[in-house]
Amino acid sequence: QLQLVESGGGLVQPGGSLRLSCVASGRTLEYHTVGWFRQAPGKEREGVSCISSSGGGTNYADSAEGRFTISRDNRKNTAYLQMNNLEAEDTAVYYCAAAESDYNFHKACYDSDRYRYWGQGIQVTVSE
Repeated sequence: QLQLVESGGGLVQPGGSLRLSCVASGRTLEYHTVGWFRQAPGKEREGVSCISSSGGGTNYADSAEGRFTISRDNRKNTAYLQMNNLEAEDTAVYYCAAAESDYNFHKACYDSDRYRYWGQGIQVTVSE
C-alpha cells in the first residue's frame, strides 16, 4: 500500500512562493503518475497539475500555468509542486495523489477517480 504525506504548506503573502512536497512510503512511487489537486472552501476539488512516472510529461491547469512547476525525484520517492506568484485565489487545501500507471496520462490528468492513493492534504493560505 502506498502512503502519501504532503508538507510545505502554510501562510504566505500574495506574490510569495511555497514548495509543496509529497513523500511516498510503503511502495515505490516510481511507476505512478502523480497529481496535485486542491479544494477551496465551498468549492469542488480541482486538478492543478500532474506528472508522468518518469517526469517526462507534465500538465498544468490554466490557473497554474506559468506560475506552478511540478517535478519529482524518484530516488527520493518524492514529488513537488513549486508555486510562485501566489494569489489569494490559490488558497485551498492541496492534495497529492498517485495513479497506478501513466495510462491515459494527458486525458485523465485531472480525473480524480483515476488516482488510487491520496495524501491527507495540506493547507495553503495566501493573505496579507
